[in-house]
Parts: sequence; structure tokens; C-alpha cells
Amino acid sequence: MSIQLGKLCSCIVQQHFGDVVRMVADDLFSGVAKTLPMIVKSCELTKSEVCKAIAILLKFSLARHQPNKAGTATEYILEYEKVLMILRYPRYVHLIQTKYGHESAILTEELLRAGCQTASYIILKATAISDAKGKDTITKFREKFSDLVAKNFFIRAPEPKPVDQNTDLLALEYEDPKLFQMPELDLRKLLDLQEKKTTKAPDEGIHWLINLEKFHLDFRDTIMISSVERLIDPTAAECFKHLLQLMYTKTKPWEKVSNPISMAELKQLCEKKSDNLELIKFLDQYVAVIESLNYLGKFGDMGGGQYTVNMKTIFEQLTWNCIENIITEKYGSKAARIFRVIRLKKYIEQENIQKEAMIPAKEAKQLTYKLLEENFLQIQAFRKPGGGNAGAPKSFFLFYVNQMQIVSMLLEICYKSLYNSITRSTHDKTVNKRLIEKSQRLDSIVEAMKERGESEDYIAEIQETLTPPEKEILLKVKIRVKSLYSAEIGIDETIFLLKLYQQYQRK
Repeated sequence: MSIQLGKLCSCIVQQHFGDVVRMVADDLFSGVAKTLPMIVKSCELTKSEVCKAIAILLKFSLARHQPNKAGTATEYILEYEKVLMILRYPRYVHLIQTKYGHESAILTEELLRAGCQTASYIILKATAISDAKGKDTITKFREKFSDLVAKNFFIRAPEPKPVDQNTDLLALEYEDPKLFQMPELDLRKLLDLQEKKTTKAPDEGIHWLINLEKFHLDFRDTIMISSVERLIDPTAAECFKHLLQLMYTKTKPWEKVSNPISMAELKQLCEKKSDNLELIKFLDQYVAVIESLNYLGKFGDMGGGQYTVNMKTIFEQLTWNCIENIITEKYGSKAARIFRVIRLKKYIEQENIQKEAMIPAKEAKQLTYKLLEENFLQIQAFRKPGGGNAGAPKSFFLFYVNQMQIVSMLLEICYKSLYNSITRSTHDKTVNKRLIEKSQRLDSIVEAMKERGESEDYIAEIQETLTPPEKEILLKVKIRVKSLYSAEIGIDETIFLLKLYQQYQRK
């Protein structure tokens, strides 16, 4: 955990939950588990305020609790990785919108807003904000909720259970058979609950969470499939997509190397699910080309040949590409070439760099030391005995690349960039708050006038209450905020890739 990560987490929590929750989150960010009295003392807040803040963090899975070693009190720990995932919420909703439609996206958005909630509450909330009304709407949302549970996008919240018989302390435990088991939701009871004829939900006590792991698996697969498409073509990407489908039937999702997949199984799946005749005809060649990228490894010759998907190698290569792209953007293509030469040679002297990279000596030296200064390169000094009678020891220096160190550095830069982007966006909105609110009120008035059928001249006259200078300022603010938001999405995608690399390296 770093200072930049702490500032970013603090900024995100404040933006979404306010100052009190932010103070508690900052106190827990140290990574040391703390009891309630410890938090109250260090935050200088009332016990009631701290309890409410902790309840919010627990509800949104941004913190976890556990018994202390003595078993006499409950300790709380901040889940800072999940705090960062708040920025990823729009991507979760967009994924569901793209794959399963508008209704499923509404359910996902409402569950993200609620943090942890019952299915009946989410279904009724989604029905209330939906344009369509009536019994069919509730039935449709109930079916969509069941589908998302069946596809593992929603998961049951863990149930608190006593640590032992001699204490009141509770610990969270998942019951594997019930993780994705949808409760019975009688339509009549849901309608009674909607019409406020009853206050008791049919699924009371059964709460649901967003299953982040499922979303991240989908993001991971999309990265790999997109990279195959860019490197080869869409047909190869489709081939790799079918390979991943087979992989899930044989291997745990996060393993660094999959179990063997036979060509016979792949061909059978492609013939069953694909209409691409080119893929079926040239399947062997496509697999061979994907293997040449080191995305696949040959395991054996049974069943027409067996292959494994090497996740660790794939994300190592994608991370190298990401690093080289960053160097190209910041320092130019020649610097990227020098970096690539040093990476491939593993250890190399300065004199040999310009020869291998085919760059003039002076320029190569400047770029090499610039990369060294920015921590993209490391240097190792060696001593050797001198020749002749002098006997003076001589030193020579070898340049090398430490990928893990570069990834850690880039993550820090990403955290800092995200913090700056969010801070700047918040500043722009705060400074121009009055103008933004005026524009929003004007838009709602104009919309109401159009519904009433007012004349175009009268509507134009009302719109002119926003002066040209105000319109110009508002346009600039909108463009800047939109640009910053797009940057945040791009940075988050980079963070996701780098984190996957670290995860597979640790395995």
C-alpha cells in the first residue's frame, strides 16, 4: 500500500459516501485491523458516527470484519482493492447492458447502488424506475434476476455465524451449495409488497451481492480475445473464444495454465456453435498461428493434438506490449527500440546497445540514461581485475529490465493519474455548480414546455435566458469532464491488465 493509493481511496470514498465514512476509511487504510474503540479514538468521531460509517463500508463490501486473536472483540479491515472497483461500476453495467439487455442492466445498477440487498427489493426498485408498468414488468424483472444469478453475476451474501458457543462474536461463512441458489419469489407476494399490502418480503434475510470475480473473468477474456483479433484476425479471435469456453469446463478459472484441450473437442464445438465456414475449414492452421504467439502450448498428440492455454505467458506478453506503448508515447519509438533490445538480450553493455538498436551512439546513450532515470531500466555493476602491472580493478555496467518493478511503478503512476483526474473533475463541477444547475433547470423547463405543446418561438425565448458566454463556459466544462472521465476508464483498463500480470506472477 502506497501514499498515492491511499489518496485515491480517500478521494473515491469521500466522493461516494461523504466525509465521515472517508475519515473511518482513511483510519483503516493502514492495513492494521482495528476494533471499534480504537477507530473511535483515532478518528475523534462519536461512536454512533463510526458505527454508521463501518456499517456503510460493510454493506458495500469495502471492509470486512473478523474476531481478534484473543476472540474477545471484532476487528475491521479496509478492502482497498474493492474501493478502487467503485470506479469500475459503469463498466459492469455496460457489460450487462451489452450482453443481456436493458432490464438486466437496471437490476445490476440498482444492486450496485444498494451494495447488499434482497432480490425482492431490487426487483421492485427496478420496476418502479422502469418505463413499463404492471404484472408483466415484475415477472420480467424476476426472470432477468434469476438469469443473472444462474450466470453467476449475482452471488449470495455470506451469512454471519457464531465463532463458537462461548462468545457472541460472528464470522462470515459462505455455504457453497447456496451461493447461486435463487429463492422462491411468489408473484402474488411481490405484488402485495409493491402495493404496500404487506411489509414482509418473501425472501427476507437472503441478501445478494455483485459477483465481481465473474465480471473480471469476462473482462480478462475480452482482453485476450481482442488481442488475438488485433494480432491475427476476427476468425482467429472466434477460435480462441471457443478454446476459452472449453477451458472453463476443464480448469478452474484463475489457473495460470489450463488443462489440455484436444483438437477433436475444439472442432466439435466449432461445428456446433459457429457459422464461420472459414474457421471450420482452416481450424488447424488457426490453432497453429495462435500457438506461434505463445498463447497456446502443445501438450500431446492425442485427439488430433492437445493444447493448453498459458494465462501467465499471455499476460506477461500483453504487459510487455503495454510498457513498450507507454515508452513510445512518452519518449518516442527509438527509446522503445532500446528498451526492447535490452529486454531481449536480458543483460547488455552500453556499447552494444547502439549497435543492436541501430541508433547513433550519442542519442542511444541519452535515451538509455533517460529510461534508467525514469526506472524503466536497471543497471548492474561488475568489477574485474585490470590488465598489465597497474592491477587497478575495472568496472563494467550491464543494463537489464525488471518487469515486476516497472509494473509496480506504473501502477503508482496510474493511481496518481486517477486521483488527479477525479480531483480536477470535482473542482470543475464545484466551481461551475451554479451554471450547471441553471442549465439543468432550463432543460427540464423546456422539456415540460415541449410536452405541453408550447410554440417554438416561446421555447427559443426561454432558452435564451442562458447567455452565449454561459453556454461557452458550460460547453468547455462538459468537454473537459467528459475527457477526464474517458481518461479514467482508460487508466482503469491499464490497472486491470497490470493487476492481472501481478496476480499470475504470484501464482
